Amino acid sequence: MGRHVVPILYLIAMVGVVVGMDVLFFRHHFWERLAANVGTVLLFAAFYFRFLKRS
Repeated sequence: MGRHVVPILYLIAMVGVVVGMDVLFFRHHFWERLAANVGTVLLFAAFYFRFLKRS
């Protein structure tokens, strides 16, 4: 169970950042919100695969 805690917390943090950005900055801007969300997910994925993924 300990192996699954870090990815779950990481996913919760990513969702929190995406929702927070949507609510605070991009409420009425669809395309900007979509681009920011895609960029945020790609950034989180790159960080995960670089530093947190165990081989």
